[in-house]
Amino acid sequence: MPLATTRRTGLVEQVIGQLRAAVTQGDWPVGQRIPPEAELAARLGVGRNTVREAVRALAHGGLLEVRQGDGTYVRATSEVSGAIRRLCGSELREVLQVRRVLEVEGARLAARHRTAEELRLLTDLLDERDRIFAERPFAEFARVDAEFHFAVVRCGRNALLTEIYRGLTEAVTASVAATSDPYPEPAPIEHGGLLRAIADGDPERAAAEASGFLDQLLAGQDQTAR
Repeated sequence: MPLATTRRTGLVEQVIGQLRAAVTQGDWPVGQRIPPEAELAARLGVGRNTVREAVRALAHGGLLEVRQGDGTYVRATSEVSGAIRRLCGSELREVLQVRRVLEVEGARLAARHRTAEELRLLTDLLDERDRIFAERPFAEFARVDAEFHFAVVRCGRNALLTEIYRGLTEAVTASVAATSDPYPEPAPIEHGGLLRAIADGDPERAAAEASGFLDQLLAGQDQTAR
């Protein structure tokens, strides 16, 4: 996203808005170092103090991480995601527990409200997931699996649930990666039953399918902890 010169009123707020947009729209992916302060100031047409204050605000909100002597990095795609990462940290079991709460209800709502077009999207994502598993590009598998779960939640037509789950994007993707490395054999955790339940418009079966595979992952964490 090209950064535009700001107007001379509310400069910090305008810079915050532009930097936030660059993050949320994916122009600066999670983990990437953003341009240095001097470059941002020149591109935005503001002073370095204004940029510094905007970066500080976004770091406080969890979107950015300032690493002294190294630069500023993208930490999350939204303030919600940043807050969730601070609360959950890297504790995989906690992430899986939160996923279970959200995804079970998301699956139930998806079975009630999904459209034919959304069902085609879910089918395509699941087909892509299984194809990627066979080809073994690990990072892509985690990304597409997380995208499938988010698409299920979106089908439920609950805007608040969708936004909360969107805030879990990085945590969900990381949890998929953590529970799929090394790849399970001979196949990844099966999601065909979940898709069929959503296609059949069966809310309780969809909820049971969602809880089933997450309970399986949680049980695996219990065994690992012993």
